[in-house]
Amino acid sequence: MANRPVLSHHDAMRVIELIRTELDQRSVGAAVAVSDEHGELIALLRTDGCPLPSINNAINKAYTAARERAPSGTVGRRAREEQWALTNFGDLRYTGWGGGVPIYHGSDVVGAVGVSGLTEAEDTALAEMGARLIGN
Repeated sequence: MANRPVLSHHDAMRVIELIRTELDQRSVGAAVAVSDEHGELIALLRTDGCPLPSINNAINKAYTAARERAPSGTVGRRAREEQWALTNFGDLRYTGWGGGVPIYHGSDVVGAVGVSGLTEAEDTALAEMGARLIGN
């Protein structure tokens, strides 16, 4: 039987807290989602001033990054380069916007972080910061 590392709720809350602190320091609003290795939600934060569409966008970014084992922006770039729709995956939760980053433990993806509400570059940088807190 295989033993695999699992992202815990405690781990997810550490990621949320790190990004929340950064958002508070910048006085900006955003949504932060942390998912398990299947892309299913473990924890969610919606800060004051967060645009409402950002809630689902953050969840979907984490979902895409975990399911594809790649940053959501990379999935979107591949889709544009190869000219296929993300709906070809058969799941409307897939997104190609940057801001979703997988969390690695060794070579295993144990989850993902999705951030939405700022620019794509800022969302991605914050998600990467959160992923580095837990992963390698």
